[in-house]
Amino acid sequence: MASLAAKFTPEADRPATPAPAAASARALDWRALEAAGLRPQWDALAAAATEPNPFHEAWYLLPALRALDPQGSVKLLAVELDGALIGLLPLRHEARYYGRLIPQMCNWIHGNCFLGAPLVASEHRHAFWRALLDWADQQGGQSLFLHLAQIPLDGPLHGALQDVLAEQGRHAALVHREERALLSSDLSPEAYFEASLSGKKRKELRRQTARLAELGTLNFERRTDAAHLDAWIEQFLALEHSGWKGTAGSALASHHTTADLFRAALTGAAAQGRLERLTLTLGDEPIAMLVQFLAPPGAFSYKTAFDERFARFSPGVLLQRENLAILGHPGVAWCDSCASADHPMIDHIWRERRAIGRLSIAIGGPLRRALFRQIARLETRRSQRP
Repeated sequence: MASLAAKFTPEADRPATPAPAAASARALDWRALEAAGLRPQWDALAAAATEPNPFHEAWYLLPALRALDPQGSVKLLAVELDGALIGLLPLRHEARYYGRLIPQMCNWIHGNCFLGAPLVASEHRHAFWRALLDWADQQGGQSLFLHLAQIPLDGPLHGALQDVLAEQGRHAALVHREERALLSSDLSPEAYFEASLSGKKRKELRRQTARLAELGTLNFERRTDAAHLDAWIEQFLALEHSGWKGTAGSALASHHTTADLFRAALTGAAAQGRLERLTLTLGDEPIAMLVQFLAPPGAFSYKTAFDERFARFSPGVLLQRENLAILGHPGVAWCDSCASADHPMIDHIWRERRAIGRLSIAIGGPLRRALFRQIARLETRRSQRP
């Protein structure tokens, strides 16, 4: 009888099916991260993230924070679902917005971070964005909006954000968009090089190579191990500092903080099997060097330097010609140049483009969101002027 009664119980009287658990976000002090026990989950998240981003992986982000944020103003926003880490993003409150006294909450970008995409588990993209925006609504403080810089505009991560914004009726604005060089092709390195450069330019490069070889033995080396890494790092720092960046004070070695970050990042990448370094030598001296981070299914061209005494031979271009071999790497489908838009060198060799943008998003209650609409309207109007 009990089973028969249950069969005819009205739907309204039956116990409700528990709703799926919602993801929750919490801000962590990165200086106490090891105590939080999230490092193993962080590494696992990075390996399976929707959008690979080596600049937010532990081996890179933690040295960057130690070097550039010793006071701990940056917080690591950890989004969790059923006790598992499904997303991570460095955030902080800023009193200024590109020079203007406009308080906002933003993802943390520094001069040696070339992508701002959060690390997010592929199957939880929408849950991550809902949790992040809910947290920002509650913890916005004096911030008038959430600003996300260096966000890739193509792909499922940005698509999920657009879905959640539409779902919530939340206003957002794309306040800046640019395209930077990307390498992505099914062509062989040789075929890609021929398609990218004119016959006249290729002939000129062959001439430059021959003239350069007359000055000494010319060799190219590609390494993914840690052999002699410390010495290689110091050679790179010295080579970069010897050129215009050293004169301008923008070389890595111009400041101990960026030099220390470079050393720690390359050591950490090598330990994770994520480092690729290329060297063009003349005799025993490096005249062009390149650092790349491997982040399957992609790669990121992090830093390059060349000896300006040999500028007439285009050693940087010669190195990039050799670098096209990455097209044959079994775990790499594309390589992000991390270069500025319209870069005078790489844009002429790598023909594909990656769209990168800055987004501002409404947070908080009705009054704050109404004020943000006015700010966004003014900014987008200004950015659309010729």
